[in-house]
Amino acid sequence: MRLPRLLDLPAITIIVPLAACGLLLSGLGASASSLYVLLVTLALIATVLVAVYHAEIIAHRIGEPLGTLVLALAVTVIEVSLIVSMMLSGGEEAQSLARDTVFATVMIICNGVVGICLLAGGIRHRIVRFRAEGSSAALSVLAALTTLTLILPQFTTSTPGPTYAPAQLGFASLMSLILYLVFVFVQTVRHKDHFLPKAVAGDDGVNEVEQHASRPGLGTSWASFVLLMLALVGVVGLAKQLSPAIRSGVEAISAPLSVIGIAIALLVLMPETLSALRAARRNQIQTSLNLALGSALATIGLTIPAVGTVAIIMGITLDLGLPAKEIVLLALTLLVSAITVIGGQATIMQGTVHLVLFAAFLFLAIFP
Repeated sequence: MRLPRLLDLPAITIIVPLAACGLLLSGLGASASSLYVLLVTLALIATVLVAVYHAEIIAHRIGEPLGTLVLALAVTVIEVSLIVSMMLSGGEEAQSLARDTVFATVMIICNGVVGICLLAGGIRHRIVRFRAEGSSAALSVLAALTTLTLILPQFTTSTPGPTYAPAQLGFASLMSLILYLVFVFVQTVRHKDHFLPKAVAGDDGVNEVEQHASRPGLGTSWASFVLLMLALVGVVGLAKQLSPAIRSGVEAISAPLSVIGIAIALLVLMPETLSALRAARRNQIQTSLNLALGSALATIGLTIPAVGTVAIIMGITLDLGLPAKEIVLLALTLLVSAITVIGGQATIMQGTVHLVLFAAFLFLAIFP
């Protein structure tokens, strides 16, 4: 039995985002009952799946590589809003919130998302191919951004601790924003062809690049855009609602509080992860890398300028510099990522390496 459709959208994809936002506005978050936690968990999973659906409709309408920016930018903007609101609420955790969130996002994307995409694509298609020129450009920007914002603050001497002086923070924020905007211009205008998926042939010589159905109409695309925004608000809000339950679980196993940020980041990044994984299974690994690396770049290129501006205006001290263990993990991740993309192709070996690094990141976060 087919569900009724509005603007060529299944009814369930309209109902779920509205229901998720309604759940957030209902004020039921005051209840910590097991039933409410279960309800929020189910709503979160459904909203993530619907967000992926609408993101793919929009990407299909506007084409690659601009389409992969939609979900990345939308999630990042909402994440920035969440971080800034938590910073303004104060507390000791607010000083390192931006650093922990950005670092966790980079590690999750560069190792977890990229690793699972390469592994899934390699299992199904043996060898996956992508454009090294586009992926290496994104990785070079990521290396510069992470070094400038997460490593250098640990070694500057103008202020004590892993912090920047206001002038240094302003400079780092401006340079991060400039780097990201130039990357977006290169990806979508100047060298757009470097980020377009390669046509790859299977063992039988048949082109396996996804054959799209008819292009979605303008009305359908705008409806999907609005519903995507609602779905992403629901994802972030519901993930926030689950944080007390996550905190209780973290405390039960005596893990560091930074694990809470990792858990929330994992939940918030679920839409991007599922979109990237589906592209990888269709042998469109370039689309997966565009989405993954683009998300990591947007996280730093938009988050640091936003929180840096708020910190300077409000006089908030930000702990940006990573401890030694995290610096080693980040450096190893960038090195392995560079080796992965330089050849323009990968197998299950590269996917396994990235996933091992992701497992190490999670393990050392719980057992530092």
